[in-house]
Amino acid sequence: MVEPWLRGTLIDVDAVRRQVLHALELAGEDVERWCSGLSDVEMNAGPFGLTPVAFHLRHIARSLDRLMTYAEGRQLSDTQMSTLRSELEPGAVALEVLGEFRAGLKTATERVRATSQATYEEPRGVGRGMLPSTVGGLLVHCAEHTQRHAGQTVTTAKVVVGMRG
Repeated sequence: MVEPWLRGTLIDVDAVRRQVLHALELAGEDVERWCSGLSDVEMNAGPFGLTPVAFHLRHIARSLDRLMTYAEGRQLSDTQMSTLRSELEPGAVALEVLGEFRAGLKTATERVRATSQATYEEPRGVGRGMLPSTVGGLLVHCAEHTQRHAGQTVTTAKVVVGMRG
């Protein structure tokens, strides 16, 4: 299968947003392929010290929300801070986690599409320390961060599935 960035799609948006959207699309496809059949126990498993799939899927969805909030020039809400602290909670239900992941990708896709190319160089503060970034920097980080965690998700899912016996 050809990866999203080589399919000639999303030509209605500029190259930066296109690549971010393709990275989100690839993450979605990888997660569907490797995680959609995991049980609740497998979703929460952390064999060999690996971080559970449930964490990575929650983290992808929630971090995309946080990063896009910063890109939009806003600070995090109390709800966003609360969900940040709950990403590693045990007892995740596979269908709920997958639903949150899918919804997070969908919302992030809409928010990336709504971002104007003209804002890429606008400065943005990240976190309580207001660390320096830009709208474009945050968009690119959405792509790279999502791909990093998608890769970890796939690796953990493969190990968990391999342990089925």
